[in-house]
Amino acid sequence: GYLIDQFFWAGTNQRTDQYGGDVGNRTRFACEIIERIKDECGADFPVLLRFSQWKLQNYAIKMAKSPEALAAFLNPLVKAGVDVFHCSTRRFWEPEFEGSELNLAAWTQMLTGKPCITVGSVGLDDSFVDEKSRNMALGASVSTEKLQMIEAAVTHGTYDFVAIGRSILNDHLWVEKWKNHSFDQMKPYSAEALKVLV
Repeated sequence: GYLIDQFFWAGTNQRTDQYGGDVGNRTRFACEIIERIKDECGADFPVLLRFSQWKLQNYAIKMAKSPEALAAFLNPLVKAGVDVFHCSTRRFWEPEFEGSELNLAAWTQMLTGKPCITVGSVGLDDSFVDEKSRNMALGASVSTEKLQMIEAAVTHGTYDFVAIGRSILNDHLWVEKWKNHSFDQMKPYSAEALKVLV
């Protein structure tokens, strides 16, 4: 994780001062940064905050294990001045909490009323990661069903934006193809794309 992220997690934040301990204290460092940005740049300057509910070292770990815990984490950040939340999950299509179909971005939007960005394996098929070796493998195809799921969610206001990373590395026209629904022309992600600069 990055510096601010390390403050958020109880496992990495072992401080015993006002920046450690409960979730309110663990968000204090980020809140002070956000408040200072607003002071320096003005109230109209948009602040986007990306936060993660998983770790590369542990795909299953969650910082907030319930909607109530997520709200307790988000509320101080909203009060400090976050305008947009960028909600990082490993797979955007997976429900965030048991008993609900909503993902992290949808929950965050519902709890805060702020615009939210969803992200997590957008355009990759379900088999893109070998869980045992943790190596990225070539996706057999682009998941058209999941792209249509995103379109429906944005249209219905479930969340507002979609962040795309690896999918566009192998195909610089990927977004244009999505816009035109030319799904069959999309090149699936390949880990080899990370080794080449075009």
